[in-house]
Amino acid sequence: MAAKIKKGDRVVVLSGKDKGKHGEVVKSMPKEGKVVVSGVNVAARHRKPTQADPQGGIERREAPLHVSKVALEDPKTGKPTRVRFEEREGKKVRVAVRSGELING
Repeated sequence: MAAKIKKGDRVVVLSGKDKGKHGEVVKSMPKEGKVVVSGVNVAARHRKPTQADPQGGIERREAPLHVSKVALEDPKTGKPTRVRFEEREGKKVRVAVRSGELING
């Protein structure tokens, strides 16, 4: 089955502490059903100093989100939208349900 949300897509977070935030999908993990979105769901890890990193300190990085918590951003309005697959010029393409606009295509 084709992926509705792919790496490089602009998405909107639908639920959780970052609800309403917009970001770009940095990594997609289809087998786990998760995506990593830039600037969203940032987790802090306290790291002890090591020989590789003598400074140590707090490391902040994006944690994966479940794919059901995000929706594609409509290219026209910037609001969340569902995705429909259509065949245009003999190619299977993704289309935003809200506006009918072609998504990255």
